[in-house]
Amino acid sequence: MKLQRMEDILSGHEYPGRGILLGRSKDADKAIAAYFIMGRSENSRNRIFEKTDDGIRTRAFDETKMTDPSLIIYHPVRRTENCMIVTNGDQTDTIRDFLAKGECYVCALRSRCFEPDPPNYTPRISGVQMKDGSYKLSILKSANGDPSCNHRCFFEYDNPPAGTGHFIHTYQANQEPLPSFEGEPRLVACDAPDAETLAALLWNSLNEENKVALYVCYTDLRDGSLDEVIINKHA
Repeated sequence: MKLQRMEDILSGHEYPGRGILLGRSKDADKAIAAYFIMGRSENSRNRIFEKTDDGIRTRAFDETKMTDPSLIIYHPVRRTENCMIVTNGDQTDTIRDFLAKGECYVCALRSRCFEPDPPNYTPRISGVQMKDGSYKLSILKSANGDPSCNHRCFFEYDNPPAGTGHFIHTYQANQEPLPSFEGEPRLVACDAPDAETLAALLWNSLNEENKVALYVCYTDLRDGSLDEVIINKHA
């Protein structure tokens, strides 16, 4: 698979939707995680990321303009004793709860499917990053827009090479209806030295009109310390 750069992927895509990047730093000492949200409707754009004790959550920027919180208010990132969970929906909690019972993330996601938002049937994308830097990505999506069939795809990366990562997002193209992501997660370069540098690169590459919020975290694999950045369009 060809190694790509995040700025090239994002700048060439007007509306990738929501995206998860997991990888390892160039010095091999840090695990990298990034998550962003975009929006086309006023309801979807009316959000910010907010830190919590175990990660982040989405919150309405203007509560008076929130019309339907069902699919847009959730915890995108939760950290447990053994891993970090990153998703684009409330399946974050499903994965956390299954892991707490000693079950696997695959079992958790087999209990879920794509989002109930016809005609797009937005995919549920999820990532689990372990304490050793290995990670897993998955996507639950309809069969080319047919909600009668749910496709569950799982990808596991045991020992990611330094300076590389994998990127998955919800929408393949900005069309009507929005087509789901196709193929394997993209192999991408992860050579930014810290969270602030990567956050700036990603934020500046996202479509100005549609970008909403971004979270980036560098976890030191030696001591577990975190280097985190949140950028909200509604600062």
